[in-house]
Amino acid sequence: HLVESGGGLVQAGGSLRLSCTVSTRTFRNYAMGWFRQAPGKEREFVAAMNWSGGSTLYADPVKGRFTISRDNAKNTAYLQLNTLKPEDTAVYYCGAGRDTTDRINGYDFWGQGTQVTVSS
Repeated sequence: HLVESGGGLVQAGGSLRLSCTVSTRTFRNYAMGWFRQAPGKEREFVAAMNWSGGSTLYADPVKGRFTISRDNAKNTAYLQLNTLKPEDTAVYYCGAGRDTTDRINGYDFWGQGTQVTVSS
């Protein structure tokens, strides 16, 4: 069971931090990924991190602006969103899976999503 939070409405150039809390005692066994889906578009990869936090992967549009992290003691993954742009507007989803990957089918469990809206 994954629950995202932290979304909201922010002006361009602003920041948000998304959280994804996972209800499992085996959280540290999972790679965590963040994806997003804008209206009328397919879900796309944003960032991923392996179980230890030692390996990360980012989509090109967010490199240098977004940062993924995790706290295994709190069963929580985070996505820091900085220098937000209107094109970042989407529902953001976290996923838990076996591999650090940009493929949607690499994740076995998903949260319900949290809305991020960036105004110009």
